[in-house]
Amino acid sequence: MPLTETEKRRYERHLNLAELGDAGQLRLKDSRVLVVGAGGLGCPVLSYLAAAGVGMIGVIDGDAIELSNLQRQVLYTEAMIGQNKAECAAKRIHALNSSITVRAYPHKLDALNALKLIHDYDVVVDGSDNFATRYLVNDACVLAERPLVAASIHAYEGQLSVFNAYITDTAQEPGPSYRCLYEHPPSPEIAPTCGEAGVLGVLTGIVGSMQANEVIKLVTGVGESLSGKLLVFDCRTLNFRYLVLRRNSARVEQVLKHGLLSDAEYSELGACNSIPESRSEISVQD
Repeated sequence: MPLTETEKRRYERHLNLAELGDAGQLRLKDSRVLVVGAGGLGCPVLSYLAAAGVGMIGVIDGDAIELSNLQRQVLYTEAMIGQNKAECAAKRIHALNSSITVRAYPHKLDALNALKLIHDYDVVVDGSDNFATRYLVNDACVLAERPLVAASIHAYEGQLSVFNAYITDTAQEPGPSYRCLYEHPPSPEIAPTCGEAGVLGVLTGIVGSMQANEVIKLVTGVGESLSGKLLVFDCRTLNFRYLVLRRNSARVEQVLKHGLLSDAEYSELGACNSIPESRSEISVQD
């Protein structure tokens, strides 16, 4: 459907951008984006995708809002404490842009619902805070052939990349997956949760906004995707580093061959050590 007169006024600043224009805004209007997690990263992602005019946004999160969330999860208010995050976030972004469709899934993403849910969307954004969900989202996106915009935060540092995306029309295969970057999760003592290590509130806004930017680039074709690169950002120094990622076809094929793991197996991933404690040393090749 063409843009309405109201939409033309709302997105006037987008329409004035030569690279984006009417065609790019129509792509945003026709796009469907699923956001996994409505926490520190999910809040800015949802806000900016709704403001940008993404036609359908889904948000899945089974958690309830807590007082400690308000330091960084800026969609919520004190009056919402105890309520489900997905439902509250959906109401807030629909109030921001009533012309879009918003679907709230007030439950946890799991191995039973992940594939069916992800099939309904064009792009998936991972704003989760645990390794079990990250691997589940990645594997489901590989199987459903959906690009994944993933980020993580820790204390003062954020990481961001785009996985499983075709970045050119002539590409024979998509870019790296999350398992190409991290075949195994790190040990809990190396990567504690935000609750254990803390996180600067504004960091989530910066990294989440960059996630929204990557989604808009994927949908509209404007700019250069982060596929094949890992962005590492330190908010103490405003230092950006880029690491080159390469697709490991063997790891991707393993997912394609075996499909999703069980929820119990993903939970074990979230708590395992990448190097068994019984090994006191590893080779240079390992």
